Amino acid sequence: MKAPELAAILVCCAAPAMAQDLMRSVEMPAHRALMSSANDVTPIPFETDGCSGGLSSSWRLVADTFPKFSALYEEHPPWEYCCVIHDRAYHNASGAQTADDSFNARLSADDTLRACVKAHGEDHAEEYAERYDMTPDQIRSVHSITSEAMYMAVRFGGGPCSGLPWRWGFGYPGCSVFAAPARE
Repeated sequence: MKAPELAAILVCCAAPAMAQDLMRSVEMPAHRALMSSANDVTPIPFETDGCSGGLSSSWRLVADTFPKFSALYEEHPPWEYCCVIHDRAYHNASGAQTADDSFNARLSADDTLRACVKAHGEDHAEEYAERYDMTPDQIRSVHSITSEAMYMAVRFGGGPCSGLPWRWGFGYPGCSVFAAPARE
């Protein structure tokens, strides 16, 4: 193996770890702010919108508007239960007590969402293939692509203290990255 090929392999192997470090450094001020604002506060009662960002509400609108869509694809995303589990973790920041724990818990919740949606496709591949006139592999592929898109959406748009209703720690109102919390 030549040096350039070895270097390319090493860069590719190191890239995920470097990306993780970059994400951690960008997010940590918000996780510190969240932990500071969540200290000794009981979160507001849990509520869920199903799959956030308009996914569930748009799905329901289409199902209500087009009865044939509803009959074939149901009235809500079939993996919506994965989103509700994810929302429960996001609501109280999975009970994290430190900024590092909060970051790790959010990453774990997002990984769990991705795995849940993908597993739903695996578990229902045969049933959906027949129902939707597709192959089981196509069903698995669609769920895999959907799970990756959802993962990227929550990683990009779900950070703490953003003010968005689907943010990490949404059960703790008033979190601000501008409050300059103490470092851990």
